[in-house]
Amino acid sequence: MAVATYCLVALDCPDPEALAAFYQGVLGGEVKKGADNWYDLYVPGGARIAFQLAPDYRPPEWPRGDHNSQQEHLDFEVTDMEQAQREVLALGAEALDLNDRNGERGFRVFADPAGHPFCLCRQ
Repeated sequence: MAVATYCLVALDCPDPEALAAFYQGVLGGEVKKGADNWYDLYVPGGARIAFQLAPDYRPPEWPRGDHNSQQEHLDFEVTDMEQAQREVLALGAEALDLNDRNGERGFRVFADPAGHPFCLCRQ
């Protein structure tokens, strides 16, 4: 029996409104402002990602194994890797690792505008 029910993933960032808009551009859905610099993105299918203000936020350094490692990342399935890559880069993502080893690996790594790593994964 489960102890809890999944609710959301919350990301610290220096500009929650801007980061919510970035992920809305990637995933669609609706952004709602909460209290105290908190924004929620309700994505199609029922998932929710939250963004909260962290004034002293420092992005993780990918890929590192020490205390500045990635901390977390999000995976998004895509049907057309090349098109998805173009679109996330146009929205403000930074490419971290595009080497998919001739399609063997099946994913590419990016950072959102606040520096959180995320992957586009071949569906």
